[in-house]
Amino acid sequence: MQLNKKIVILFTALAFLNSAAKASGKVYDITKYGARADGITNNTVAIQKAIDEAAVNGGMVLIPAGKFVTGVITLKSNVELHLAANAALLATTKRIDYGAGNASALILADGQHHIAITGKGTIDGQGDLLIKDIYRMLKDGILKDAEWQKYNEWHQMRPAEDNRPKLIQFKKCDNITIKNVTIKNGLDWIQDYRSCTNMVIDSIKVESNTYLNNDGIDLVDCKNVRLTNSSFNVADDGICLKSHDPKDGCDHIYIADCSIRSSASAFKLGTASRGAFRNITVRNLKIYDTYRSAIALESVDGAVLEHIDIRNVTAKNTGNAIFIRLGKRQKNVNPGSVNGIYIANVKVQVPAGKPDAGYQMEGPEVNGKHNVFPSSIVGIPGYPVQDVTLENIDIVYEGGAKKEVAYFNTDTLAKIPEQISDYPEFSMFGELPAWGFYVRHAANIKLKNVSIGYKTTDFRTACVFDDVSGLNISGLNVSKAQTLPVVLYHKVSSLSVQKLTTPYKDKRAQKVID
Repeated sequence: MQLNKKIVILFTALAFLNSAAKASGKVYDITKYGARADGITNNTVAIQKAIDEAAVNGGMVLIPAGKFVTGVITLKSNVELHLAANAALLATTKRIDYGAGNASALILADGQHHIAITGKGTIDGQGDLLIKDIYRMLKDGILKDAEWQKYNEWHQMRPAEDNRPKLIQFKKCDNITIKNVTIKNGLDWIQDYRSCTNMVIDSIKVESNTYLNNDGIDLVDCKNVRLTNSSFNVADDGICLKSHDPKDGCDHIYIADCSIRSSASAFKLGTASRGAFRNITVRNLKIYDTYRSAIALESVDGAVLEHIDIRNVTAKNTGNAIFIRLGKRQKNVNPGSVNGIYIANVKVQVPAGKPDAGYQMEGPEVNGKHNVFPSSIVGIPGYPVQDVTLENIDIVYEGGAKKEVAYFNTDTLAKIPEQISDYPEFSMFGELPAWGFYVRHAANIKLKNVSIGYKTTDFRTACVFDDVSGLNISGLNVSKAQTLPVVLYHKVSSLSVQKLTTPYKDKRAQKVID
């Protein structure tokens, strides 16, 4: 699967148009409007006035070096918000400044065009201080919150997301540039782009381990997006694409040359998946200390997920390599489809312990004792995951599985729960009988030059394929194996196996069960 040349031309033109839109115009220095860089004064009025004046004829609003506190500001068409080196835009730590009801994001834009946030300065949500004020208001009964005081899987009471402000939220905007800035210390999604088009996001740095739901960036039903040369170190999903509108979706998204550290999944499509994910291209990701999956592709709310091309991913100390799931969470919504996925040149090291241990906000512990989980491709009965190619994949597991920790016999595959409506996650089925790959309810699956191994002995079968129509293996190397069969096929039709390499040289390495 090759990246369409038209997409390359589109993104090249998009980058030029975005930069050209900012090349002219007057500079509006916020200090000329009364802003003070003392780290105390609330400069919301001064900054908004500069934005409003710049919007008349277009121009740059300059945040010079210094610490400028602000409340909610609204970006407008033809305005570039530029943070100079050593400039810090500090979010107010008073919850009331984000509204008496649902919390507004710090920087807003709705229906605007040719807008930008640039420069080598920092947007700081000051989450540690803001959450204290939110707690105070909740305890005093000033804020209403149905989620407050629920002791959840994260072992703490947490306010609902509506009571925690995001840092950037753009809706239905066109021609967006986000470049060079550092964004940190939020309490919710750091960046939320909804139904936006023609976006260039380049060389940004996102650091936020301050609280829950700290996704590094969320592209929701966005189109024609180029995200490159950026780093994410966050407490929730790193780079996440979502679809909230059943009639919309993410389309023509290009992501390349990014590093990701996450206490959830590094690169993810879903979980919200109502519309579509199409023509998603990913290149050159470096992932580390990530709690969940390096690559997670999920359609569980009716979405069409197709034409996904992911290559050149290196992941170290990551809880899972690849997780592909078609599920059905909504009772009145038909299952979607997962079709046409190509993943190549992936190298992952999966530990036995908790990969994000020691970070400020860790992912929730998996309930119950378990061994290291395999990568998985799983649909539901009657709705298979289709047309998936894995090529040049190298996964090394820690191993060390013990039957006294958890044990599932391959003779009882039917007892593995379907979990059709559950939240999608690689641990959702509980203990699995495979240590390398588990594939169930799938069609037209191709494995080319795939290598799996473990560091410490694992008693389980390496690969289990269950209810698969069309399985083509052309190069599968299982470097170590304690148990026969090494590869188990259950209800697999149209099976083709070439170049299967295991420590066992006889036919016992494979077993077919009807």
